[in-house]
Amino acid sequence: MRYSEDELLPLSALQHLIYCERQAALIHIEQIWVDNVWTVEGSHLHDAIVTGHAETRREVRIARDLALRSLRIGITGRTDVVEFHGAAPMDAVGACIHDWPGRWIPFPVEYKRGRPKRHHADEVQLCAQAICLEEMLDAHVPEGALFYGQTRRRQPVLFDADLRAMTESAALRLHQLVNSRITPKAVYDPDRCDECSLFASCRPRAGERRVDRYMEDALRQTRSDEEI
Repeated sequence: MRYSEDELLPLSALQHLIYCERQAALIHIEQIWVDNVWTVEGSHLHDAIVTGHAETRREVRIARDLALRSLRIGITGRTDVVEFHGAAPMDAVGACIHDWPGRWIPFPVEYKRGRPKRHHADEVQLCAQAICLEEMLDAHVPEGALFYGQTRRRQPVLFDADLRAMTESAALRLHQLVNSRITPKAVYDPDRCDECSLFASCRPRAGERRVDRYMEDALRQTRSDEEI
């Protein structure tokens, strides 16, 4: 299957989907967005990274804020940084870049304000960038890296079969979710909800409060019946 240009969805939405499908729906179906300290810091970091100039360091060329798309999995977005590493002259997996002699292997790098997470949202986002680069440049992108602001270190990411399958599955699920126009019900999870900028809009504990009130009313009625 190939998507049309009009059907492409934001690459960043894959990260929202992996983190929480309700969050993805609130943002990309209901068009709700609220900043908090973490989203603002993340935006500032992204702006600082992408406003730098293109660089050349020995056998590495560095490009910033590249436009991406994949008609195969139906996503579009922009990079933070893509390093192009010089490939061996006979290395067929490298990309031929206009006005650049030789072949080059793309190496996407995504910058995050925090630290490595227990879920795979960041890895999926980076792998989606690799899939776009492969489609656009007709080259193999075997790996990339995530740079976390708190640890100040790169975390290598290998784009193996499992991560690619997870990424393509997430892209398909994203299209299904957006096309359904249905926002999933809220389910409170303290590990995700308490730091989400959409907490007040989502109201994940509203259902719990209704249950609590029901139980309190039922207990109060039971006590009243016993007193009669």
